[in-house]
Amino acid sequence: MTTNVLILCTHNSARSVLAEGMLNHWAPKLGKDVRAHSAGSAPSGRINRFALEALANAGIDTQGYRSKSWDEFAASGAQPMRVVITVCDSAAAEPCPYWPGSPVKVHWGYPDPSHAAGGDEGKRQAFELTRQAIGYRMLQLLAIPLDDLSNADLQHALNGILHS
Repeated sequence: MTTNVLILCTHNSARSVLAEGMLNHWAPKLGKDVRAHSAGSAPSGRINRFALEALANAGIDTQGYRSKSWDEFAASGAQPMRVVITVCDSAAAEPCPYWPGSPVKVHWGYPDPSHAAGGDEGKRQAFELTRQAIGYRMLQLLAIPLDDLSNADLQHALNGILHS
């Protein structure tokens, strides 16, 4: 059975998209039945071009990616999520909707690479470093035996990744 992971940030334009891309990139390569989704509490309606560039440079096809509201995943009939990860502090502080499936929630915050100094080159570097950091945590998530853990044990494992 597929393990669904929802990754949230406010605008769903950068960090959450990087996380979705990295998790969906690594899961099949590692033989894991995991599917990442991303959304925002106040989606911008566009994905940051530097996020798309960082994913493309890592060999990830971003066709079909879009900035979307978390309401899509809280609606009646939405597929249940096993894990919800917030990747920006503002999204973590917002009251989240009820998620079908009562998922385990964790906050793995990253600085916003779109605020990096140094013009386009500074932003490119910040996005690449953020992609790498997020990718590392996604690999750690995929190392967890997701199907074998209770929610309490999964919460403990996800919190452990934050502190590793």
